[in-house]
Amino acid sequence: MNELLLILSLIVEFGLVLLAYRFFGKSGLYAMTVFCTLLANIEVIILINAFGLEQTLGNVLFAASFLITDILSENEGKKSANKAVNLGIFTSVAFIIVTQSWLLYTPSPSDFAMESIKTVFSNTPRIIFASLLVYAITQRLDVWLYHKWWEFTSKRFGDSRRFLWLRNNGSTLISQFFNTFLFNFAAFFGTYDLKTTFNIALSGYVIYVFTSLLDTPIIYLARRLKEKNKISQ
Repeated sequence: MNELLLILSLIVEFGLVLLAYRFFGKSGLYAMTVFCTLLANIEVIILINAFGLEQTLGNVLFAASFLITDILSENEGKKSANKAVNLGIFTSVAFIIVTQSWLLYTPSPSDFAMESIKTVFSNTPRIIFASLLVYAITQRLDVWLYHKWWEFTSKRFGDSRRFLWLRNNGSTLISQFFNTFLFNFAAFFGTYDLKTTFNIALSGYVIYVFTSLLDTPIIYLARRLKEKNKISQ
């Protein structure tokens, strides 16, 4: 069941990114950046077993955020991609401030939600701070690498359209490697033992390898939609 749900999540979340771009243009991708950042930072608390690997949820949503910056890099330029990264950083900071303020309230005797809220959000500051720092580093690295690969292939082969698959995967697989191991050790070391933390990080990267390969057709489709003037402005 977990495996099926992860596959369905991948289809739905990558599909939502493409639909947001199709109907709302850059604004749609910026909105999806906020969506993915908020939900991934909550979902990552949940630990599951799937495909024989122990892993946290949130991997698909984080992968979708890298898909977003790559679509923006390809179709809208480096400045737009970095704007999405800045939105993700701002969203994480706002999320920390607001959710932690909830825990300061004294619940009424008839309240039934506060204990559950505390269970979820009392553990999130470390995770969110780790996510914020690693997100800022690796997303900017992803954008930088994307354009470096693009510059290299354009100069080497004299064609800026070719090798989209290389700049997409070449940037994402490298940045996701750093994202996975830096985040998991910063967020979970001490919470889980070293072996579990390493296994979570390794399984997360395996998932990212597959999601990176699977998002390549989405980027090709997004570029084609842009060239056919099918993207709303």
